[in-house]
Amino acid sequence: MGTFEFKLPDIGEGVVEGEVVEWLVAVGDSIKEDDPILSVMTDKATVEIPAPCEGTVKSIVGEAGDILPVGAVCIVFEVEGDGNASEEKATAPAPAKEEKPAKKAAAATPAAPTLPPVEAAPAAAPVVRAAGTKALASPAVRQRARSANVDLQHVAGSGPAGRISHADLDRHIAGGASGASSARPMGGSAKVERNGTEDIKVIGLRRKIADGMMSSYSTIPHFSYFEEVDVTALEELRQHLNATRPEGAPKLTYLPFIMQALVKALEQRPECNALYDDEANVVTRHEAINLGIATQTDRGLYVPVVKHVEAMDIWSAATEMLRVTSATRDGKAGVEDLSGSTFTITSLGRLGGLGATPIINKPEVGILGVHNAKDRAVVRNGHVVVRRMMNLSSSWDHRVVDGHDGATLVQLVKTYLENPATIFM
Repeated sequence: MGTFEFKLPDIGEGVVEGEVVEWLVAVGDSIKEDDPILSVMTDKATVEIPAPCEGTVKSIVGEAGDILPVGAVCIVFEVEGDGNASEEKATAPAPAKEEKPAKKAAAATPAAPTLPPVEAAPAAAPVVRAAGTKALASPAVRQRARSANVDLQHVAGSGPAGRISHADLDRHIAGGASGASSARPMGGSAKVERNGTEDIKVIGLRRKIADGMMSSYSTIPHFSYFEEVDVTALEELRQHLNATRPEGAPKLTYLPFIMQALVKALEQRPECNALYDDEANVVTRHEAINLGIATQTDRGLYVPVVKHVEAMDIWSAATEMLRVTSATRDGKAGVEDLSGSTFTITSLGRLGGLGATPIINKPEVGILGVHNAKDRAVVRNGHVVVRRMMNLSSSWDHRVVDGHDGATLVQLVKTYLENPATIFM
């Protein structure tokens, strides 16, 4: 048997290091070539690193949240044959992450609640994780758990370091299906106090979001502007276009219309379609209109980009938006899909709300927030009538966008949406 040392590969142009988001394998696991072993986040994207060979995991370097430089050994395999490292080198002390038990809870913090016993327990005793310890599982197990609406934090794992296997997930689901319900009958036992706590380490995308939001809000003097839009005519047009849409075309939401309205509005207010380099004190106005679409995923908030919307009709804009947002939610979006925006739209969708103060996607100078459309009573020509209304929220970088400019942009969008035929003229 030999030892194979695998070094963190070059994962993108200009990338010199990556943050460990999640190890997809544990010490002792047998893996095959091209199996995903590690999820790494860079400043540009999150990527999964595949195994370079077939073998058994001997040691791994770093925990979630640690920064690994490109070219550093990140995992060591035991393989058939000679491998690529001498035994002396491979067994030398290194910051390898060996299998270790779950952390003990602090004395002042109550221990994590013990999970109910699982019927037909595996040969190896399941490991119950301490609070704040991430569940280990392969991508296939995680996908099955999401499909079954199962939180892996509540599943006991029988693999190395408590790793959850398909069999563990099957036992958990079977236990719930057989009546293991936490619901109490009406008039059941009295409620009890709960005093437990859980520490969540801010790492990966959550830390990137925190750093980005802090940088944006602390360095950009935001001002916000709100408006309501009568989208009654737009809704009628949307319904008509969906009923007569070309074969294979996606159903239109409001966003493709807003994207097309923004194209016309930004052409008239180019100062709003710009990036501000505050170190060089240079504002770069862009002819291309590349719209970022803030997209919530189970891994956090991403902003995939629909590029060159000025060259698209409404159907191609809707198709491309669906492609990049779907790829982002599925974790398949590449660096190209997640960079290059010149203006961002954030939609609260069905959550609605009357208003918000969206934080600018730095180094852009503006962002438009879209709330849900609903029927409301409004006054028209002295009469109370029911109209379909939508609220818009916007934020602007007051260093380079004056209040008049930001408000004018929103008013232009409002005019196009209330008179939707003009979007296509």
